[in-house]
Amino acid sequence: MELNGADIVVRCLAEQGVDHIFGYPGGAVLYIYDAIYKQDSFKHILVRHEQAAVHAADAYSRSSNKIGVALVTSGPGLTNAVTGIATAYMDSIPMVIISGQVPTAVIGEDAFQECDAVGITRPCVKHNFLVRDIKDLAETMRKAFYIAKTGRPGPVLVDIPKDITIATCKYTAQKGEVAMRSYMPVVKGHQGQIKKAVQMLLAAERPMIYSGGGVVLADAADELRQLVDLVGAPCTNTLMGLGAIASTDPRFVGMPGMHGTYEANMAMQNCDVLVAVGARFDDRVIGNPKHFAQNQRKIIHIDIDPSSISKRVKVDVPIVGNVKDVLQEFTNLYSQMAVAEDRTDPARIDPWWKQINTWRGKECLRYKSSDEVIKPQFVVEKLWEVTGGNAIVTSDVGQHQMWAAQYYGFKEPRQWINSGGLGTMGVGLPYAMGAQMANPGRDVAVITGEGSIQMNIQELSTCKQYHLSPKILCLNNRYLGMVRQWQQIDYGSRYSESYVDALPDFVKLVESYGHVGLLIDKPADVEPALREAFGKHKDRLVFLDFITDQTENVWPMVKAGRGLTEMLLGSEEL
Repeated sequence: MELNGADIVVRCLAEQGVDHIFGYPGGAVLYIYDAIYKQDSFKHILVRHEQAAVHAADAYSRSSNKIGVALVTSGPGLTNAVTGIATAYMDSIPMVIISGQVPTAVIGEDAFQECDAVGITRPCVKHNFLVRDIKDLAETMRKAFYIAKTGRPGPVLVDIPKDITIATCKYTAQKGEVAMRSYMPVVKGHQGQIKKAVQMLLAAERPMIYSGGGVVLADAADELRQLVDLVGAPCTNTLMGLGAIASTDPRFVGMPGMHGTYEANMAMQNCDVLVAVGARFDDRVIGNPKHFAQNQRKIIHIDIDPSSISKRVKVDVPIVGNVKDVLQEFTNLYSQMAVAEDRTDPARIDPWWKQINTWRGKECLRYKSSDEVIKPQFVVEKLWEVTGGNAIVTSDVGQHQMWAAQYYGFKEPRQWINSGGLGTMGVGLPYAMGAQMANPGRDVAVITGEGSIQMNIQELSTCKQYHLSPKILCLNNRYLGMVRQWQQIDYGSRYSESYVDALPDFVKLVESYGHVGLLIDKPADVEPALREAFGKHKDRLVFLDFITDQTENVWPMVKAGRGLTEMLLGSEEL
């Protein structure tokens, strides 16, 4: 079958089972858009900015375990997409980004809307391709999807010059799996290392399980929960791993790190055997590796990416492999050896749990309630009540992100969609778009601030066009809240450029886009407003502008470079 490059791109997307792609047209990709017009295998979502296209594709992947796809044009189309690509790269999200490029003959001549897409994106993709021959296009597309989803996942860019989309060649549908001699990620863990780790864990008196986003990405939550059941150990989830174990599980001790719970941080520091699963000991969890190393403990680290192991914290038993596969082997062997060695009595770690419950007694997430001013934590708690804890929650980045992580008790993986590694403001609304496209019928809530929401607020137009109905909870404190908090703590309360002095009337703005806007400034009105949004206006986008306490900070807090146990628990400690 003879097809042009544009039709080959569309055929390959259909081959891969793509249902939705997010994009914005331009000159270099018009032949691809013409091919999209003539097909019915997938739906194209027209965003209002290329950054939002990539963010939406990112959340589509995070919330569904499908491959998100974004399509942008050359030059500014690609450069606008870079923030979204880097966001996905930092959180290991499988995506394919297709970018248009100027014709092959003029590459390097500073042609109109030309940029070096491969060079610009090289530091923030898992891999990228520039297609120079029409005969390589189909195989390149297939490789892109294969690379994106295997091993440690990540975004892959395919840059396609305009003349390649016009040229023709014979096309054959894909048969069998993609095989690449130069790329063969390890899946199965080393048996000897697994046995060594199991023996170490069986001998532990103060075991601890520390899981991250790798558990969610590998769909290994069931295996993690089985391990927690077997060992009876406390379990902490990183910001990216929330939902891997239910927040209601008594073994869940909360999130660790900079804004983690007192009990999670103290247990991480004082355990004698730590099992790290799909987590990378990043600087927001272990702010000071030297302080962490002061306590003697054995560390088992399970990860698909060997470069993540012993990168910041030296480990004793590295196990490289797919988290799901390794955990299955690990739990099977643990069950057998526990019986053989008579280590099945959960009471053997009772003293450890007694200590953890003492730490829990600090009630580090308790906050001072008010009948006069809306506390942001209260809004998140009420959201949990109104949605029954079943909503998909997206967030932007800042104080509101941490309150969402702390106070919305996630029951399942892929419920919590946020930018962890890059910390990208403006993701919340396009994330909600992608999540709702991937999960029609689910309640989707955006927890944002008046600063973040304005970075991609134009996507209210996209939501109107495609009848998307997320509920946007704006915790409006008229400050760039996390910046203000750091300025208060570390910069003598010199609030340099962190007060937002000229905000729009969000209700009128949202209504001008054809949506519902609500202004809430009294604590008593918080729950009724949420019930109206998720009830009466279930099928509409609702923007809830909550006027919140300007002075509220996120606690606990570990200052940058400090040890896990050097926590500030409230303003009284400043």
